Amino acid sequence: MYLFYSPDIETTLTLSEEESAHCVQVLRQTAGDPVLVTDGAGHLFHCTIMNPHRKHCELRIDSVERPEPLHTGYIHIALAPTKNIDRTEWAIEKCVEMGVDEITLLLCDRSERKTVNPERLQKIVIAAAKQSLKTTFPVLRPLTKLTDLHAGGDCFIAHCMTDEEAPSLQTPYRSSDSKHALRSELVRGNRTTVLIGPEGDFSPAEVEWALSNGYKPVSLGAARLRTETAAVVACHTAVLINE
Repeated sequence: MYLFYSPDIETTLTLSEEESAHCVQVLRQTAGDPVLVTDGAGHLFHCTIMNPHRKHCELRIDSVERPEPLHTGYIHIALAPTKNIDRTEWAIEKCVEMGVDEITLLLCDRSERKTVNPERLQKIVIAAAKQSLKTTFPVLRPLTKLTDLHAGGDCFIAHCMTDEEAPSLQTPYRSSDSKHALRSELVRGNRTTVLIGPEGDFSPAEVEWALSNGYKPVSLGAARLRTETAAVVACHTAVLINE
């Protein structure tokens, strides 16, 4: 059954022009067909099409439920957008499909991309959530300077700094503390934030800031990953631990 999105649902329901066109013109749904609608806030509405108009498709709400979350805890991925925005859009799409709860776009010292189109990215979030039948949509935060980021719970930074480079840091950074595997640091059910840097990695000053603010350095595996791949790996690891 098809899932549609309508953020403001009361006793009656009319799909937006975009959703109506997709329902009636693309999917060829007609009067009497059952459809599912979510408000993106955790509710799932079982509906029946009453008036299949391509601009304002009217539905009857038959019942409503609130499905259980697919995982415990809360997963927050904060990543620096890539120079090629297509790669960032891909990462956002895949993280949403897997079940990320929050995405923050980071503005870092070495960021090659300093602007994004938030409206387009929000559409990608909605489309990915619908495609993967999510009833609770993740929060998408705008571009935020790393040092302005407020993240609670267990916080991690996946940087590429080597132990040889660490002596430049003021914060104690022992080899025994560096690059523990993310999967071994996660605690099921906890709130988790993972920082993913730009193509040029976090600057030493940013690593210093993160370590002094309680972020733990973690590894996502032996291979060096692209920014967008690292975001997806971090999200998938957290989802598996929290299932």
